[in-house]
Amino acid sequence: MSVVKEALRPRKSPVQSRSTATIDALQAAAIQVLARYGLSGTTTTRIAERAGTSIGSLYQYYPNRDALIAAVLERHLNAMADAIDEACRQQKGMRVAEMASSLVSAFLAVKLSDPVQAKALYAVASERGGPELVARVYSRTVEAIASMIASASDASFADPSLSAAIAFDAMAGPVRSVLEGYTANGVQDSLHLHLVRLVTAYLQTFRV
Repeated sequence: MSVVKEALRPRKSPVQSRSTATIDALQAAAIQVLARYGLSGTTTTRIAERAGTSIGSLYQYYPNRDALIAAVLERHLNAMADAIDEACRQQKGMRVAEMASSLVSAFLAVKLSDPVQAKALYAVASERGGPELVARVYSRTVEAIASMIASASDASFADPSLSAAIAFDAMAGPVRSVLEGYTANGVQDSLHLHLVRLVTAYLQTFRV
């Protein structure tokens, strides 16, 4: 295992409800501090204070700040991947229009459930350990989408993996722009509609 991977590993996993509550509090605090101070201003001291716990308690679970942030990022990305996995599983054998609607709904449900968290994590996704984690979850997500669209009742894909990657990227780009405040006010209200139309139109080019 590389030095970076070892440094980002949590010290221990929660085994009791009290430990789980501490982990949840630390991760929630990390997001709040990150959103307010940015990565450079995010320290373990500030996180512990925000969580209402001691710095010693933080270090019982995480060896450093980066390990804690990596854990938050991993939880967020896994939640997204889990939601998409389930949506894709349920839509196998359906029409591409139904697949597109379910896919967009699953993605937005995670990303917009906590916009502050999603926005803050974009800023750290390229930091230590982030790129590898993002790549792993991206691969898992594309695989799930590819398996779903390959089963479409009204379309045929020569390269399901490529089409799945394009469909996912078509969703991810606009959502990031909205969360980071690059789009006009009110866009978020109609985001679902526009993304469904976008992904549906793309997938329907493969209809048979």
